[in-house]
Amino acid sequence: MILTVTMNPSVDISYRLNQLMLNNVNRAEEYEKTPGGKGLNVTRIIKQMQKPVLATGLVGGANGTFITEELLKDRIKHDFTFTKKNTRNCIAILHDGNQTEVLERGPFIEKSVQNDFLDKFSELVKYAEVVVISGSVPNGVETNFYRTLLEEAEENQKVIVDASGELLQSVIRSEKKPFAIKPNESEICELLHVEVEEFEINAKDIVLNNVLLKEIPLILISRGSKGAYVKYYDDFYEVNIPTVSVVNPVGSGDATVAGISVSLLENKSIEEVMKCSMSLGILNAMEKKTGYVNLKEYENIYSSVKVVKL
Repeated sequence: MILTVTMNPSVDISYRLNQLMLNNVNRAEEYEKTPGGKGLNVTRIIKQMQKPVLATGLVGGANGTFITEELLKDRIKHDFTFTKKNTRNCIAILHDGNQTEVLERGPFIEKSVQNDFLDKFSELVKYAEVVVISGSVPNGVETNFYRTLLEEAEENQKVIVDASGELLQSVIRSEKKPFAIKPNESEICELLHVEVEEFEINAKDIVLNNVLLKEIPLILISRGSKGAYVKYYDDFYEVNIPTVSVVNPVGSGDATVAGISVSLLENKSIEEVMKCSMSLGILNAMEKKTGYVNLKEYENIYSSVKVVKL
């Protein structure tokens, strides 16, 4: 089973506009309202791949009820810790070929609720082979919280962390390391304090020679339309992807994480891990709805993803 953790879920509302007019009324005829947060996007893709998955995390209020009801409609198993605080909204406005986002940070979560969740997680994690910890944490939750979750996992469990900033810093500096992380190019540069231009030239040496990253077996660095760089133990790869018509890129990184988790659950080779994860990320970008893929196109995209060992 794959256990996904979403500490700061959201109700994702996306509006499609031909043009965004500032200081004016914008009427959206096309819009979507879905359960969101990086971990729930990952969960939906795993479900579509027909792999066993259980979603956990925090939900609350009317928005939390909406999330659980929508997951039930999709027959997605979940076991959340409930809080009295309303789960946040996140708004994406797709306009003029661009994407403008307004993201609420999330409610303040008391220590007692955090401890309730830790108790639940310590039980649920016993049944997981792969654990995916994604996204931000709400107010009141310390940046070392993911490190605490890592410590609850068993040695034989593969833990994937998809986070940024201080959350990711805490994880890579922890004594117990995750099996995989998935920063994008700007996130890895921020993490390692290097310029993007320098990273583009010396990515392999920068990653392989970094002391903090050495003990993390798998690092997939997503690069948008340029594909990805991947560190796997002491090897380094470049993944090239086909050019496609992008409809909605929101959630593509989460689809990539879903591909990693599914591949690890099935003990696939590293090449298969890379091709599966990037294929799902591409397929997500080709759909209007966040966290959805058209699996009829999977084999076609999969065969077009090329892996080069550097």
